[in-house]
Amino acid sequence: MIYTVTFNPSLDYIVTVEDFKLGLTNRTNSEVLLPGGKGINVSIVLGNLGLESTALGFIAGFTGDELVKRLQKTGVKNGFIRVEEGFTRINVKLKSMEGMEINGMGPVIGQEKIQMLMERLDTLRSGDVLFLSGSIPASVPDQIYQKIMELLEGRGVRIAVDATKDLLMKTLPFRPFLIKPNNHELGEIFGKELRTREAVVPYAKKLREKGAQNVLVSMAGEGAVLAAADQTVYDTPAPEGKLVNGVGAGDSMAAGFMAGYLQRQDYEYAFRMGVAAGSASAFSENLATKEEIGAVFQKLLESDSVNCVREETVYADL
Repeated sequence: MIYTVTFNPSLDYIVTVEDFKLGLTNRTNSEVLLPGGKGINVSIVLGNLGLESTALGFIAGFTGDELVKRLQKTGVKNGFIRVEEGFTRINVKLKSMEGMEINGMGPVIGQEKIQMLMERLDTLRSGDVLFLSGSIPASVPDQIYQKIMELLEGRGVRIAVDATKDLLMKTLPFRPFLIKPNNHELGEIFGKELRTREAVVPYAKKLREKGAQNVLVSMAGEGAVLAAADQTVYDTPAPEGKLVNGVGAGDSMAAGFMAGYLQRQDYEYAFRMGVAAGSASAFSENLATKEEIGAVFQKLLESDSVNCVREETVYADL
């Protein structure tokens, strides 16, 4: 079974407003309400690719009920724990002004609720897959990902981590199956500016040396890099297409990679699937469908753009 964890999910209220004016009443030209959160995005894309998953995390209030209802319509199973006070946050995104967002706080999560989540995760066994995605709210201990991986250590659970800086680095001693920083996040870890795939490669390898089994680096229009567990490095430029919506592209890449790996246990195939899923979501108004992902995957095959280099150095502990 596949599980995703989203500690602070949301309802995303996405609107467009023509000629937005500060200090005046503005009316929307279009609006849509979608379930949001990095782990939730992963679950939806996995479902689009035919893989069932259970979404874990915390919900509260009427917005939490609406979130679950909308998720269940997509086929994602509900594993959320209800918090009695507060409500699941609403994030307002103004599409007609790039980067214009107002993100809610979400409910306060008490220690007893965190313990309930740990008890649910304690049921995972060999062959299960777990995604730990995104930031954590202030009410949750900042070592929570580390504690989850410590709980599951040695059980044969494949764990994917998509987080930033310290939250990510603390998980590496537990050898996550997959981590997915983007090039800016990778550069922030090492204090470097990484603009090209060539520049990314040595730092992706360093994270693998520190414990990650597979390091998948998304680079938006520059493409992607994979430092794989079999000591092979893959890279590819971004597929051709028009950027429509970058939200969820990285989550889609992580979902596509894992779906590809589970299907064939082949890193090159998984890499292509990850790039195809991430790009297809970037080219779409919403998270990519199976058909959209398949179309980009076919373009990748036809372009033969994936480079593959087998490393001469085999690192210890890998």
